[in-house]
Amino acid sequence: MTPRPGPARLVLMAGLQGSRKTTIARALEARGFLRLSPDERVFEAHGHYGRDFPRGEYRVREQPILEEVAAEVQRALTSGRDVVVDHGFWTAIERQQWRQLGEEAGAAVTLVYLPGTHEERWARIKERNQQTYDDPSAMYFSEEDLRRHAARFQPPGMDEPHITFAGALDPILRALEPGPRPAPRTRDSNGDAT
Repeated sequence: MTPRPGPARLVLMAGLQGSRKTTIARALEARGFLRLSPDERVFEAHGHYGRDFPRGEYRVREQPILEEVAAEVQRALTSGRDVVVDHGFWTAIERQQWRQLGEEAGAAVTLVYLPGTHEERWARIKERNQQTYDDPSAMYFSEEDLRRHAARFQPPGMDEPHITFAGALDPILRALEPGPRPAPRTRDSNGDAT
């Protein structure tokens, strides 16, 4: 394979459960990106949330895994490998920390925002809830869980460069190409894309 010109690329995502983060991450993985999923690693280490360990302990169990993934991201980017982190990055502070990690490794960092209605996300989660317990994505969420998480989620603001996923992968792929980048989509004070 011919080396791609330009710096290594880091793709971060901002989205709740059911927003299609894993779909995008797997599509990028098929194009050569290293896909890293903290949720899958929590599942491998601890089993299913709410079944194999108490529901209130997820973040405690996730934190050391996020630290391991961050170190792995840094090593991969430094070696020139493109990376997509299959994770929701719910807060601006968290996204800034991971953006800085990528920039310190010399990477071009792209944030992809995955909006969507509660109804769209809930329909996907209801379907996922029916999957077997052997699938790390089959973590059970209730509609109440999704509403509670949505109340804590911070969409990217006008000061956070990002691309808004509108259902097609092509705009994301174009934004990841080397050379002049299209202006990132942001939201105005009314929440409308600009």
